[in-house]
Amino acid sequence: MDNENEYLFNFKGYNFEKSLVKMQIVENIEDFEIRDDDIFIVTYPKSGTIWTQQILSLICFEGHRNRTENIVTLDRAPFLEYNIHNLDYAKMPSPRIFSTHLPYYLIPRGLKEKKTKILYIYRNPKDILTSFYHFSKLLVKLEAPDTIEGYMKTFLDGDVVGSCWFDHIRGWYEHRHDFNIMFMSFEDMKKDLRSSVLKICSFLGKKLSEEDIDSVVRQATFKNMKTDPQSNYEHIIKHELGTRNDEGRFLRKGAVGDWRTHLTVDQSERFDKIFHTNMKNIPLKFTWNMNEE
Repeated sequence: MDNENEYLFNFKGYNFEKSLVKMQIVENIEDFEIRDDDIFIVTYPKSGTIWTQQILSLICFEGHRNRTENIVTLDRAPFLEYNIHNLDYAKMPSPRIFSTHLPYYLIPRGLKEKKTKILYIYRNPKDILTSFYHFSKLLVKLEAPDTIEGYMKTFLDGDVVGSCWFDHIRGWYEHRHDFNIMFMSFEDMKKDLRSSVLKICSFLGKKLSEEDIDSVVRQATFKNMKTDPQSNYEHIIKHELGTRNDEGRFLRKGAVGDWRTHLTVDQSERFDKIFHTNMKNIPLKFTWNMNEE
């Protein structure tokens, strides 16, 4: 894709959101200084990023958990490549948490050299497609799609922020041995949040009391996050990013299997064919609706 798209900026084969991307960061990202105790949340867009930002903020920062510090989640776990609030990353106290949608080949070199922990959250791509479709209709910084059929083509062609979902997840999975990385599915987190929080704590080497775990789980439920201005980006989306209407929410449904109410049987079957062709050698488990075992 060329750089003429009004909404996308393509750099080294990857699409950034044009109006938000910080070029001085992107051009120098390889040399970004990584610390051993940094934590990275890696996601393809619409895969549970904000939810994971909130979970990690609650696990890692007592002040966030106990509500003694009022720092929005976006500043607790800022997007490395976008840095929406222009934070001085070098002055952030450890442990720093960063979020990123970057593909494996654009990330800082230090992620391979240090002990930095990476949590890759993945989600079934039909729900990503559905969520992205609604999000693109809502956000003025994204091209508004006309129909889900047209958007499915755009999504599968990778002509969206984050480029091609298949390339993103395959790239990170196939290069997993280069990093200190744990893969976790959005659907497993929805199915058993407490067990997922315990897994994340174990991966991060964080020992929390039962009471603290309870507090993390309670505050990180989707229902509680939707009503929590600190974690749901409401102010940011309305006043900083801009919406096409007042009805939309950054955290819309967070449902598993919502694609069934949007895709026809024909669309779903076409999607399945492409999915199986692209993912046949990737053994990650995908859940397509919550009734599956």
